[in-house]
Amino acid sequence: QVQLVESGGGLVQAGGSLRLSCAASGRTFSSYVMGWFRQAPGKEREFVAAISWTGGRTYYADSVKGRFTISRDNAKNTVYLQLNKLKPEDTAVYYCAADSGSGLSDYAPAYDYWGQGTQVTVSS
Repeated sequence: QVQLVESGGGLVQAGGSLRLSCAASGRTFSSYVMGWFRQAPGKEREFVAAISWTGGRTYYADSVKGRFTISRDNAKNTVYLQLNKLKPEDTAVYYCAADSGSGLSDYAPAYDYWGQGTQVTVSS
């Protein structure tokens, strides 16, 4: 069982930055692929980024590539999402998720555990 708690969301102007954190419980954090997804009002949840067990491989949605960076610190049981050059269309609730598989998936049902989400609002 893994429990995930996101933090770091907030209100920021377009062009600004935020750093989201996701703290995980449990001693097996390093055996999970970690991902970030987001869901805007009236829209389906969409993939943002994923990172492998060791952090050596990452995968991004085209919409955030070059602006967002996913990273992890297994010693701290935490995964991060650095959001730069934010746009109003990035406004959403951001969720972290843990996948017990080995591949970097952009498919939400592949993930076993989910956090409660943190709100990111980007004003124009």
